[in-house]
Amino acid sequence: MPPSSAPPLVLRFGAMGDMVLLTVLLEMLAERYGRPCDVLTSGAWGPALLQGQPAVGEVITVPSRTRPYWSDPRQWALVRRLRQRRPGPVYVCDLTKQDRLQRWLCRAGIGADHLLLRQRQEDEDRLHWIERWHRFGQLAPPAWAGVPPASRLPPCPRLVVPPAARTELRAWLERRGLYGPLWLLQPGSKRTHKRGRLAALDDGKWWPPRQWARLAKVLLEQGRAAHVLLCGSPPEQPLLEEIAAASGDARVHALGDALPIPRLLALAEVACGMTTVDTGPAHAAVALGCPAVILFGAVPRRIWLPRGPAGTPVTALGGAEEGCARIADIAPERVIEASLALPTRKA
Repeated sequence: MPPSSAPPLVLRFGAMGDMVLLTVLLEMLAERYGRPCDVLTSGAWGPALLQGQPAVGEVITVPSRTRPYWSDPRQWALVRRLRQRRPGPVYVCDLTKQDRLQRWLCRAGIGADHLLLRQRQEDEDRLHWIERWHRFGQLAPPAWAGVPPASRLPPCPRLVVPPAARTELRAWLERRGLYGPLWLLQPGSKRTHKRGRLAALDDGKWWPPRQWARLAKVLLEQGRAAHVLLCGSPPEQPLLEEIAAASGDARVHALGDALPIPRLLALAEVACGMTTVDTGPAHAAVALGCPAVILFGAVPRRIWLPRGPAGTPVTALGGAEEGCARIADIAPERVIEASLALPTRKA
């Protein structure tokens, strides 16, 4: 590797779960090139999730890939920023909009010999995302073909909770009077209420609020948790409040407006268990060792099942392997039974 080269630059424009899974590739490339990776992504939550992770250097965000370049000063600024970097290996992870991404890189003076584009493989649909990143991470742009690949293939995503987030969480839990074993419920995904309540009812990841409320009550009645915390984003808060009200128990807390990403990660690190739809926080929680029951709609579990450190219990229900079209088709009794049977960690 040329001594003056820049850190690896990884382009990935994905949802939260995609970015958690990406840490496998980042870890491989950080070892291969001897320095943390810079990541180019979109979304205000990207830096909150990735900044400070061991394999991550700088997190660069761009608001839009869809606006015409000539009309978007933020894209101009991005190109100027990339042009100022020293030459280094560039990994483009997205299959969509590759032409636009290549135009950015070309305008920044990044040549083809520094660039590796991910290509769809014939057998890709049989591979978990981690195996896909293993395969991609062993390749290199032409200018770096002589650099040996990483010595190991990370078996799962890696997330590290900053000490400041742990300290903040302890104070927050104390202020709220949340003690003892904490069980997390994640009823929503990024599509929940995206186009209103009626659209959510047609979402394959939708499970009725009354069932979430019933599950919360059973977890409390059976002593699996001292408190049940309903997790989500601020737009999901009305759904979470509906679930909490339906449970009729003050120990069920709607927290969609109180869980910025650092606090959510710190919470997942200490929670005794989680029951969740297939979504980004599920990947983050399992990566942090949280035992989980995960509900799948039509997507294949073999591709999307979250993976955590060795020994992390994960139970999957639904998914294409069961011929499931939507999470609502999963019987409530199965979810309750799996949640009660889940081996948990101590608070």
